Amino acid sequence: MNRKQRVLPILKQHLHSILYSLICLTAATLFSLLFREVIPEGTSNISAIYLLAVIIISRCTVKYIYGIASGLISVIFINFFFSYPYYRINFTLDFIVNLAVMLAASVFVCAMKANLAKQENMIKERERQLSEFKIEKLRANLLRAVSHDIRTPLTGIMGNSSLILEKGSILSETEKTALVTNIYEDSSWLLNMVENLLTITRIKGDKLSITVNEEPVEEVVAEALQKVKKRYPDSELRAVVPDELIMLPMDAVLIEQVIINLISNAIEHSGSSEYIDIIVRDTPHAVIFTVRDYGGGISPRMQEGLFEGSAYSDSGVSDAYKGMGIGLSICKTIITAHHGTIIGRNHSDGAEFIFTLPKE
Repeated sequence: MNRKQRVLPILKQHLHSILYSLICLTAATLFSLLFREVIPEGTSNISAIYLLAVIIISRCTVKYIYGIASGLISVIFINFFFSYPYYRINFTLDFIVNLAVMLAASVFVCAMKANLAKQENMIKERERQLSEFKIEKLRANLLRAVSHDIRTPLTGIMGNSSLILEKGSILSETEKTALVTNIYEDSSWLLNMVENLLTITRIKGDKLSITVNEEPVEEVVAEALQKVKKRYPDSELRAVVPDELIMLPMDAVLIEQVIINLISNAIEHSGSSEYIDIIVRDTPHAVIFTVRDYGGGISPRMQEGLFEGSAYSDSGVSDAYKGMGIGLSICKTIITAHHGTIIGRNHSDGAEFIFTLPKE
């Protein structure tokens, strides 16, 4: 940024302050003249009119000088236009008192404004640090998943592949099928993790960089279900979507990822082979999505850090290998970027995750 680019905004601020001060003082003078014509005996209240103008100027301009100068000008106007003898400057005790009051009021208001601005900056800085902390925590959890948990499926793939290559001729078809199935399951999990990691690469600074467009909810849900069925061919899914067309502002790819993560968690962690319900409900101000399973529910231990990327199983072993903690953390990030909410809870026959996306 060159010198001209730095100076120009400052000049605009000072020009705005000068014009604002002139307008306020002119309005106070005209109102005082009108007040004197209507109520001639009420000229003692005119100081209050100018005092209000000085307070407004001190609050809305950029430097102390404008409030102090406005206070000095106000005292001169009061003395010249509204104090006997009229249209003459008379340095009386009233002049000195009015001057002291105006200057004190302007300095007090300017100091209060500076203090409020300082507190506001401190609050913004704390919010920024908190946001950065949350993002760094998410990234740390992902790094842990990549550096540790991802080794498990890779080791399984390499071990099973090596076994097939070395002893394929003496293995039975049942044993080969079991090994290939294990390779497929581990590969599927790795694919899901890569998709989640690609989602996280879109985090810039303290927010998720998203492009929001009006998308049909039914198509987004259908696309997510289709991808889940490819990954889990034996899964039983039921979708309940309103008949009318619902257009919702969203990043369709990211919301699909949320639905896929929630359904995948239900398939892998519910411990049930029953249907998984995907329910969409339309309300006046938002659309509510529910992914409900009919399994063992969410244990109290897992609920403590459900969306923090560190969900644990009842045995105390990190569940990140199956992608639950990381997947839910990413869901939370995506829904927050859409200004929505997401919760996980138990119902009478299992667990359900509910996220809400606003219509505006």
